[in-house]
Amino acid sequence: MKEVVRHCYAKGNVIYKSRILKYKPFPYKMIYHVMDLIQENLTPELLKGRKKVMYPNDVNNVKYYGHCYHASQALYYLIDTDSLIGVSAKDYRGEKHWWLQDGNQIFDVTSEQYFSVDKKPPWNTGKKTKWYGWQERPQQISLNLMTSVLKDRLVKDETVNKGN
Repeated sequence: MKEVVRHCYAKGNVIYKSRILKYKPFPYKMIYHVMDLIQENLTPELLKGRKKVMYPNDVNNVKYYGHCYHASQALYYLIDTDSLIGVSAKDYRGEKHWWLQDGNQIFDVTSEQYFSVDKKPPWNTGKKTKWYGWQERPQQISLNLMTSVLKDRLVKDETVNKGN
């Protein structure tokens, strides 16, 4: 069993709410299957409120564009291993692209966004990168994606409010 917690903080770093996912992680040997499941669940709704002003044609026409961060973070948490690391690099547009690595092995859920426009992902310039956000907490969008992928492997998805 695995648990991922996302806290919400008030002034003074006081936790006032927590979202908790408890689930059965996928074994490492299923990583490519899980990548397929993530791809099947990448929808435009996940990008709601994240419209890219600089590259509107990519947002509307290039599958997987804008999904690399939450797809990578979801894969990171869904697989039962400690050997995956988050990696990122600037791509040909100057935007940050995310994927996971285990040694020299690359796991890039959204790499097709490059190949579909005859470009290469920026894997050769990637560096280990900490997750975005306060205390590297998982993003809500990543948790939402995880719940879609987990289906019957999801044991609990609850929000706990901390009252005074």
